Amino acid sequence: MAMAAAVHRFLGVFPAPSTPTPPPRQLSPRPHHIPPSLVRCCSSSPVCAATVAVAQPQEFVVVTFYKFVSIDDPRAEVSRHLHFLQGRDIHGRIYMNEQGINAQYSGPHKDAVAYADWLRKDHRFRDLLVQTSPSLCGHAFPRLKLRMRATPLTPSEWRERLEARKCLDVSSSEAAGDSSGRRLLLLDVRNDYEWDIGHFQGAQRPNVDCFRSTSFGLSESEQEMDSSDPLNGIDKENTDILMYCTGGIRCDVYSTILRKKGFRNLYTLKGGVSNYLKEEGSAGWVGNLFVFDGRLSLPPATYKPGAGDDDDEEEEEGRNRSSSELGRCYACGSEVVELRHRNCANIDCNRLYLCCGRCVEELRGCCGEGCTAAPRLRPLLPSHQRYHKWHLYRHLDLGAPSSPS
Repeated sequence: MAMAAAVHRFLGVFPAPSTPTPPPRQLSPRPHHIPPSLVRCCSSSPVCAATVAVAQPQEFVVVTFYKFVSIDDPRAEVSRHLHFLQGRDIHGRIYMNEQGINAQYSGPHKDAVAYADWLRKDHRFRDLLVQTSPSLCGHAFPRLKLRMRATPLTPSEWRERLEARKCLDVSSSEAAGDSSGRRLLLLDVRNDYEWDIGHFQGAQRPNVDCFRSTSFGLSESEQEMDSSDPLNGIDKENTDILMYCTGGIRCDVYSTILRKKGFRNLYTLKGGVSNYLKEEGSAGWVGNLFVFDGRLSLPPATYKPGAGDDDDEEEEEGRNRSSSELGRCYACGSEVVELRHRNCANIDCNRLYLCCGRCVEELRGCCGEGCTAAPRLRPLLPSHQRYHKWHLYRHLDLGAPSSPS
């Protein structure tokens, strides 16, 4: 130590004076904050404290099952199920009709299983196969829909119904009868422009251009009735209503609406027209099928090659007679050769319409004279091509007249 001090003095280096190291700070334990309301609750009730300690999130599951069984009164069956589910936390889709039940729902394990167990106590459903799976994020469905659905008909069953009424030369707004005294009506729940290029023979043109505005059979009084409504004045108890759309979804939605209005005998085409054309070809169908993609129009042969080749003379005659009912040229009213819609070349109009070849050329792809002078015109395209975004055309000089100064 003495030697080290001498060296430091020689070099002129002096160590810093040593200071005592302060003892480590002692942290006093801090009491946990407990809300006053919880303190009052727990201090007055030891049971409450125990409950808070063991509470766990509820285990949710998704349950699916279906059963084909004869249900004589589906309306009463729906009411019975609704009564049981009151007070139970069940969300999902549960559909019934005369042919059985189809259910997909979610809920706490206790409630979800209780519903299936309750249903199994009914001798009609005692062998019900129930499948469950965990739902880690709670409910898998936003709400409960328990409804009486229309009876689905397979394509072959649908064709049999069409054959039963084929010999009756009646307008689509009239009901067709059969030997049992029941009446039958075809209901197209698509849009008018879809009907214009193809439909089942005998189905009335729907006077709507958007499914949300469909109001067939919804009139509350005679004063509100629309003469274009095919369901006006029909016998709700004794009329079989055959509903169809492209894929079947719109029929499922609208049939539940008609149920609430008292229409009892509702039938839908299973899988829609696209499935029918695939299974049965063009029997009873006239024209093409409108599709919501770039193709817009598909002939029946697309779904079933050779569709229509084996039709008898009566079938061919009926198709030719019905073809005159298809949509006509929007500009001049003449028949169109190609059953395919096109969009107006005026991007600010963009109307979806049918047009004959002559008017397409004369109007340069526009739906009328008023659009030919529009400032934002797109080029005339062949009908099988679709327009793209405006920025791809705005640099083109299409010869549109300049607006007056």
